[in-house]
Amino acid sequence: MNSEGYREPIPAEQLAGYIDHTILKPDATIDAVLQVCDEAIAHGFKAVCVNSCHVAHVVRRLEDTRIATCSVIGFPLGAMHPWAKAFEARTAVEHGASELDMVLNIGAFKSGDWAGVKTDIQAVRKAAGEGVLLKIIIETCLLNDPQKIEACRLAMESGADFIKTSTGFSTGGATVEDVALIRRIVENRLGVKASGGIDDWDTAQAMIQAGAGRIGTSSGVAIMKAARLRESS
Repeated sequence: MNSEGYREPIPAEQLAGYIDHTILKPDATIDAVLQVCDEAIAHGFKAVCVNSCHVAHVVRRLEDTRIATCSVIGFPLGAMHPWAKAFEARTAVEHGASELDMVLNIGAFKSGDWAGVKTDIQAVRKAAGEGVLLKIIIETCLLNDPQKIEACRLAMESGADFIKTSTGFSTGGATVEDVALIRRIVENRLGVKASGGIDDWDTAQAMIQAGAGRIGTSSGVAIMKAARLRESS
């Protein structure tokens, strides 16, 4: 890193370790999910992120690899009862998920029910148990900056391990500004995952430069091809 804070681009071999290869479309077939797993194995991605109904299939496909199985929880709205989220979390973990990406109850948060928001997160944290990585999706496109700061605070106080920007299913995805803001808020206490609209090498690198430790994307293969092409030219 130079005096202005610029870092050299992350090389392809390391970049793969930032990527949570993702398939969350409602019409995703089992064959499509397994293809994503095979792509993750081929490129050495950090995790495969799926809806909870696919967790068992992913765990079996990734057996004997170091790739994590990540399940979304309360996706994509976050507007279900804490017990429902806790049940989904517990079931995903029982089927082998080692990471959970949970959507914040944004309506409760914007209503000022911060105690309810903490209860929601804590229910999932308890259901997940020790050793399971918990990422909280705060859906930054629906919040102003003071709300983003407060959402991060609540997540930190409730046992989160990461703050994730977006579901990719709302009005917008990750921005460099939001990633940088979240990183300033959580400092080195929590990880930051940028997700939503990260479709190319330049955007992925910009998110990492801003402070993201994970990149959630369905375009991981294209990003890696671009990275290797740049390194070979």
